[in-house]
Amino acid sequence: MSSTDTQSTDGARRQIRDTGTLLSDAVRQVIALVRGEMDLFRAELDQNVKKAGTAVGLLVGGIVMLLVALNVLAGAAVSAIAEMGLAPGWSALIVGGALLILAAILVQIGQSNLKLASLAPTRTRKNLERDRETVAKELSNE
Repeated sequence: MSSTDTQSTDGARRQIRDTGTLLSDAVRQVIALVRGEMDLFRAELDQNVKKAGTAVGLLVGGIVMLLVALNVLAGAAVSAIAEMGLAPGWSALIVGGALLILAAILVQIGQSNLKLASLAPTRTRKNLERDRETVAKELSNE
């Protein structure tokens, strides 16, 4: 074997080692990226679950207080309408109908705050899309 054969074999071996190092670095970076995105996903999901729990707690507390207050106010309203000359039965029907409409509005507002779309991890999705675009650009440049 001549010295040029030995040099070309050593150069090829070095190039294979360098390529292997680059590939292992790339795999490590992808694994780190995936771990980071999973951590962000978990954090964002925890935050959204806490937000939903708070919303449910506020809804329940508001409903309980509303029922107590409405009971007192409904009695007062029925009495006031009856004193104006309307029969107590009709007075109770008018007050009950108005309260039913208000309750329906409150339930609609509470339901809209608990939609799944508002709980979805949007920041994680945006980061994943950005990461995918970055990787695609890097791969197309090589």
